Amino acid sequence: MRIGVSWLREYVDVPAEPEALEQALVRMGLEVEEIVDLRTTVAGPLVVGRVLSAELLTKFKKPIRYCQVDVGEADPRGIVCGAPNVAEGQLVVVALPGAVLPGNFAIAARKTYDHVSDGMICSVRELGLGDDHAGIMVIPPSAGVKPGDEARPVVGLDDIVVEVEITPDRGYCHSARGIARELSHAFGVPFRDPARIDYDQSGSARLTPRDDPDQSPAADPVPYPISVRDTVGCDRFAARLVRGIDPTAQAPEWMKQRLSVAGIRSISLPVDITNYVMLELGQPMHAFDPDRLTGALLVRRALPGERLTTLDGVDRALDPEDMVICDTGLANPLAPEGAGLPVSLAAVMGGENSEMQPDSVNVLFEAAHWDPVMVSRTARRHRLLSEAAKRWERGVDPQLALVALQRAVTLMTEYGGGQLEPGVLDIDHVAAPNPIVMPSSLPGRVAGIVYPEQRVAELLMAIGCEVSPGQPADPGPSAVPALVVTPPTWRPDLLQPADLVEEVIRLDGYNKVDSVLPVAPAGNGLTASQRRRRSVGRALAEAGYVEALSYPFTSPGVLDALGLPDGDPRRITVRLTNPLSDEEPLLRTTLLPTLFGTLRRNLGRGQRDVALYEMGLVFLRQPGQPGAPAIGVESRPSEADLAATDAAIPHQPWHVAAVLVGDVEPAGWWGAGRPASWADAIEAARIVLDAAGARAVVRAGQQAPWHPGRCAEILVDNGPGEPETVVGYAGELHPAVCAALELPRGTAVMELDLDAVALPGVIVAPRFSTYPPALIDVALVVDAATPAGEVQDALVGGAGPLLEAVRLFDVYSSEQLGEGRKSLAYKLTFRAPDRTLTGEEAVAARDAAVAEAARRVGAVLRGA
Repeated sequence: MRIGVSWLREYVDVPAEPEALEQALVRMGLEVEEIVDLRTTVAGPLVVGRVLSAELLTKFKKPIRYCQVDVGEADPRGIVCGAPNVAEGQLVVVALPGAVLPGNFAIAARKTYDHVSDGMICSVRELGLGDDHAGIMVIPPSAGVKPGDEARPVVGLDDIVVEVEITPDRGYCHSARGIARELSHAFGVPFRDPARIDYDQSGSARLTPRDDPDQSPAADPVPYPISVRDTVGCDRFAARLVRGIDPTAQAPEWMKQRLSVAGIRSISLPVDITNYVMLELGQPMHAFDPDRLTGALLVRRALPGERLTTLDGVDRALDPEDMVICDTGLANPLAPEGAGLPVSLAAVMGGENSEMQPDSVNVLFEAAHWDPVMVSRTARRHRLLSEAAKRWERGVDPQLALVALQRAVTLMTEYGGGQLEPGVLDIDHVAAPNPIVMPSSLPGRVAGIVYPEQRVAELLMAIGCEVSPGQPADPGPSAVPALVVTPPTWRPDLLQPADLVEEVIRLDGYNKVDSVLPVAPAGNGLTASQRRRRSVGRALAEAGYVEALSYPFTSPGVLDALGLPDGDPRRITVRLTNPLSDEEPLLRTTLLPTLFGTLRRNLGRGQRDVALYEMGLVFLRQPGQPGAPAIGVESRPSEADLAATDAAIPHQPWHVAAVLVGDVEPAGWWGAGRPASWADAIEAARIVLDAAGARAVVRAGQQAPWHPGRCAEILVDNGPGEPETVVGYAGELHPAVCAALELPRGTAVMELDLDAVALPGVIVAPRFSTYPPALIDVALVVDAATPAGEVQDALVGGAGPLLEAVRLFDVYSSEQLGEGRKSLAYKLTFRAPDRTLTGEEAVAARDAAVAEAARRVGAVLRGA
């Protein structure tokens, strides 16, 4: 909302200093976007001039005129002007040499178009007053100025413009009336309400609510026959008619200036008046040309299949939730007889078939009150976030309709002539605001400040509330007095005691509320699960992986791209009722889709060697799990509803996933690099489980979306006598999945269920031996299908307590070993905690390890 301070000062006496205004508005909870002192936007001489002559220069491609302009000096100045509307006799705004216009545009005498231009005739945009650049700014003769006078007061450059960002709960501040009211609270000065005007209803009748709002007594002198079929979507509709206006009449300059400051261009006098009243009072209005209507007006919901071409020239398909104003004289093949054709998309934008025309001589002003929810949905459905819709969806005072009509017809007859019809239409079904019962001590308990009951009542009455004593909710000797507060009609946001508390604290001053930090309760720091997740993330980061953070939403098609078979538990998804994107309405059951999306973005931006990991929740709904019940907001949910809601919440375990593409080890002068492979994904799983305090067991497995022959099943060793637990899979992505998701072939992937890994107990610090180790290498020949991890487990099991470490350092196959055989070479480290091992002890431990490997997997010592 942009508004000039001079306009606000018509309703409230406020200082003209920008700093004081900004501080006052911020104190009232309004966000100030900008305060511009227009007196400083144009420097140097800016005067009124009169065009004495305008010679057309014909040898140029566009119309250029060389003007002689009287600026109050002894001789006129010659000024070159390219505006199409410049004409002899006009009063114009002239920037003389030495002036500096907005944008640091300096004016100087210079030669252009074969003439010396000794100044500049300015347009509205060049003066920084608006966006109109179609022609120069012409001052009307009624302004009472003469050549040479200072031009700033004439064009409004002696004002201060305030731009305020209005929060959704303060819709009444989308008007000069609302902002002036807030400034009166901030400065403690009287408020002159522009809506408190005398309204003479003599000779007119007011329609009162009745069982059938479409029927009204024939004796009611209404300006135009109008009926409302849906009083939920429109609970008030008022109208007045002015006949015989001057179609050539223009809005006065002061009105155009105020509209321009607000960012609204001048169109015609009736339309300008509706826009002006909207800015002044906050009541959006519409002007119909009654001569273009063929029958009575009907307010109703749109019908399926109906269409309307709005004022912006767009043909729109209407929705049954939309409210429309219809001309019942027009036949509608989609509607019953008498329903008419839509001529306006109610509360949002009028239609082309009823708008005011340049030759319109009669005008029907409409002021209504519409359902905010309906307007909000209609505006977003049609992508028409108009100034009217912006106000309706935030709440408009339903008692403004008649006041706004009176203001509009007064301006119309004053500046456009015409005769006001005596009748007033007012279909009123507005419900009175509900009173709120609030303990008088509640604001003090919330803010930590003592507010006497009288002070609370004074502050609430200052914003228009009616306050009276009420019965305490819990009578007794210690009962707290209560107040019954009825909010004003312009504050639909005041619905509960908490809203009133906010108003009391805001008006008394947020600065009076002490900033006291709450005492943090003693705690144990991070939980064991949180510490484990941090350890896992740190370990992966130290291994060269970069963390990715993604939204947990995915699309149905990605499950097919991953090749998940029918019946896979990951296909049982939770669908969001109101998703951020219609393309991703599901909660993920695996981290891979979101991680692959991040990988694609990195590859698309030129990255070739990428290693990413993500840790987050997945949402696993069980087969047959019920959905959440529909719970209203009118009261607290019952215990049964809460239990049903809890039962509908899906299981949400923490998963960790990693993906690699490109080179793990780069190539260089030192030699060739090494591309990422399935082994790196398995190693990432080992890193995770090691950081989680568990021992990984790796064996061959099959699971979509991994390559069947290059997929490892990752298990956790739960100790002697306990079965191993499958916690995830790692390996190479299936080629078909790579093609479907546009990922490089050979992409290595790992995903683990972190919550399936038991939390480690108390970790005992290891004891280090100071005695020297005994290093022995062994090479074992096994079947090619035997996992190296099983061979290593056998060596560990047979070597006994003297074995300190075992590491695979070579894998070899050849014809000499035989088809289907391979050689695995391990480096064994033996050490005793209390002595130096002898050679015989080390060899004996080595032989025991080999013997156990032979027993478990049929290993044969190579060369034996």
